Amino acid sequence: MSSCSRQGSGFGYQGSEFPTMGQRPGSAALVRAHRTPVTCAALAAIVFAFALAGCGFHLRGEATYSFSTIFVNAPGAPLLASEMRRALNATGSAKVVEDAKQAQVILDIPLVANDKEVLSISGAGAVEEYALIMRVGFRLHDPTGNDWLPAGEISLRRSYTFSESQVLARGTQEERLLKEMQTDAVQQLIRRLQAAKKPA
Repeated sequence: MSSCSRQGSGFGYQGSEFPTMGQRPGSAALVRAHRTPVTCAALAAIVFAFALAGCGFHLRGEATYSFSTIFVNAPGAPLLASEMRRALNATGSAKVVEDAKQAQVILDIPLVANDKEVLSISGAGAVEEYALIMRVGFRLHDPTGNDWLPAGEISLRRSYTFSESQVLARGTQEERLLKEMQTDAVQQLIRRLQAAKKPA
């Protein structure tokens, strides 16, 4: 069926008729309830809104920034910079520009470092658990060098267990965790940017 609305399906009664307590379906005494058909478009909008919320992002216009235009400067981290631009475009009224000279503020991300350390070792000397660490440095300033946010750093950690019999799975798991950490870093940067203030 092309529409998401269904009349008289196996999930209810035709015309929204429901039997009262103690009566059988089809009896004369029925309670009529008002039903509003749910279209595919409406369902799609609801699913999209929940998807954005699940990713930690707000819909456009809900985030409030004290600046109107921003340039993202992260030449050493193109993937994070791309996700940051998408997040900014999706979470507020500030416009992302491609030229630093046209921006009211510039977000510098000079450092994105990924490290790994051993958390635990088995009695046989094999590694059982690793920790991934991501550090993201940032600074928000205007073209004249005045700080809107002083230089800072976001640090993230994720741990996972490891088995020598699952070497290929380890690579996939690390990739997934690093992607999650990058998204987490972007969300934290968005919150920091909302707290930025124009220097006096």
